[in-house]
Amino acid sequence: MTPPHRLTVRVYYEDTDAGGVVYYANYLKFAERARTELIRAHGIEHGSLKTERGLSFAVRHCTADYRRSAHLDDLLTIESKVASVGGASFDLSQDIYRSEALLVALHVKIACLDGAGRPARLPPAVRAFLSDLLPSSP
Repeated sequence: MTPPHRLTVRVYYEDTDAGGVVYYANYLKFAERARTELIRAHGIEHGSLKTERGLSFAVRHCTADYRRSAHLDDLLTIESKVASVGGASFDLSQDIYRSEALLVALHVKIACLDGAGRPARLPPAVRAFLSDLLPSSP
């Protein structure tokens, strides 16, 4: 089985509310960073995809199950796993942990868009590496 991509982030003051608890929308930012680094780890950068091919990625759908809170100075790990790959989109599960404790479980559908904001087929290189990250069948 392919291991998940992992990104570690520190919770800064700017990520928290007045009580020192991570503001709920900031978990989405952490997950976005992890998705960007997952793609970058496979040699593809958002900027070059946009300038060279006129393509970008956008969240089409997202669900978040908030289970526990993170706090100022916590060290978090975001684990990203490819769940499915379609012609113009892919699905990820992204779990955010503090040590062994699962804080937030996200399921995200990412759409590939052309310069006019219409769905576009995933580039072959992107589709190939995402497909390679799919869980193996038993």
